[in-house]
Order: sequence, then C-alpha cells, then structure tokens
Amino acid sequence: MTVAETFFDGSFMPHGHCFLWREDLLFLHVVGDLTTALAYILIPFVLVRLVLVRRDLRFNSLFLLFACFILFCGLTHIIGVINVWHGYYYVEGVAKIATGLISITTAIVLWRLLPVLVALPSRMDMQARLEELQEAKEALVESNRSLEAKVAQRTEELERIAYRDPLTNLLNRREINRVLDIEIDRAQRQKYPLSLLMLDFDHFKSINDTHGHQMGDRVLKTSADALLECSRKTDFVGRIGGEEFVILLPNTDYATAQRLAERYRATIESTPLDDIHFTCSIGVAELQPGEQMENLMARADEALYDAKNCGRNTVR
Repeated sequence: MTVAETFFDGSFMPHGHCFLWREDLLFLHVVGDLTTALAYILIPFVLVRLVLVRRDLRFNSLFLLFACFILFCGLTHIIGVINVWHGYYYVEGVAKIATGLISITTAIVLWRLLPVLVALPSRMDMQARLEELQEAKEALVESNRSLEAKVAQRTEELERIAYRDPLTNLLNRREINRVLDIEIDRAQRQKYPLSLLMLDFDHFKSINDTHGHQMGDRVLKTSADALLECSRKTDFVGRIGGEEFVILLPNTDYATAQRLAERYRATIESTPLDDIHFTCSIGVAELQPGEQMENLMARADEALYDAKNCGRNTVR
C-alpha cells in the first residue's frame, strides 16, 4: 500500500467515531461549512485586489498574510464537509495545524504593528488637521493680501518720493524737467503754444528769520495747495528748490499765460496764514520755435528777476 493510499483510506478515523446523520443535521453542517468556506475564500481575493491596486500602502505584507490565514480557514471547512462522507481526518488535522501556524504568525505581526496602528490618526484627527490646514491656508492668504497691500503702499510711497516734493507734494525738480522736456517736444511737433511761469516768493528769508523755518515751511505748503487749487487740469506745478516754483502751461500762448500768472499772483497774495502777509513775483516765457528746455527756463528766470527789480509782487 502506498503512502497516499494510507493517507486517504480512512484508517486515521478516531475510534468510536459515530454520527447520527439525519437530513436536517446534515443540512446544517454541510450548508454551514460551505457558506463559511465560500466567504473565507472570497475575502482573500478582495485583500489581494487591494494590495495590487494600492501599492503605496504600508501594510501590504500584512494584508497578504491575513489573506492566507482566511484562505486556510476556508479549506478546513471544505475538508469538514468532505469528512461527512470520507474520514480524511489526518488531512483535516494537517490543514488545521497549518491554519494555526499562520494564525499565530498573523497575531504576532499584528501585535508588533499595534503601536504603529494605534499611532495612525483617526478620522476625527484627520478632520481636525484638515481644519487646521485650512485655517493656516486662510491665514497665509490673508497675510499675502496684507503683504501685497503693504508692498503696493510702499511702492506708491517710493514713486511719490521719486517725483514729488516731500514738503509741498508738488512735482520735484527732476520730474518737472522730465515733463517739460516731453511737453516741449510735443509742442514743437504739433505746432501748439507752450508757456512757462517761474514763481519766487518775495522776501522769503525775512519770513524764516522773523517767524522761524517751520512757519516758512507752512507758507510754502499753504501756497502750494492754493496754486494747485486754482490751476487748470492741464497745468503742471512743481517746486524746483527753496521758495522757487515752476508752472508749466501746455497749449497756452504768452497773453493767456500773463493772465494766468496774474491769477496765481493774486491767489498767493490773498492766501491767509495767521497774521503773516506774503507775496510772490512771476516771470513768464513762451516757447519759441526750435527752442530747448534750458533756453526757455533761462528766459522765464530772466523775466522773474525783472519782476523782482520792478518792485516785486508783480508779473513780467
């Protein structure tokens, strides 16, 4: 007799084994074992499918080990059904031993992984973390908005410093020269008139000496505001140094510039500032064909000195 025949001939059936197999009892054992075996066999397919799809999971080896454990549990139930008619109890015992060994191995692995599994964040922890990240994102967005606003404000301040006089907020010397150069080129090309006013305060040094430099600054600031208020939208008003202002009048001939200069002079004379009375003198020059910026400004400056020599508080 071969080893296989010895293994499957039923000689390993325990002595005294006896079942009273009624139909209802047979149905319960066979159907119960088969349905359990079917479930045990289907579950490993799900676990193997999970491992194949999610290769990024940290516990794939554990899933495969658990699949083997469940599969062997299913096999023992199948052998239990077969043993109803054939007593292959030796085979069933070997299958149970194998199942036990795999079960112990799975339990050991689970115990070793327990600290890692416990340390995994729960759904509530993940939700709280997501909320924290959302709050951090919103805070970052708000911080970026604030930073962008500050950058825009600082950029505006730097631009203002670049072309505005810090005391009077008029165009500074560099900016008025740049604008004057552009307007002269445009006037020469398009053949329209352009005039320039050179304005200087009368006896301004005595104001500083008598009332102090702070009062002198107030006179300049108040006068600058008054000049801007009475100027046209197309005019450019700038401070080129000390108490000397320049007013650029695009598309304006000499006669019109004279009238506008007189209006500016009268505005300065009537500007109230405590009990201090101050006036200005203005020189007027109209751009000549082919004339450059330096020559135009020099002629306006000459007209200003002429106004000073004629008694001040006048227009020439």
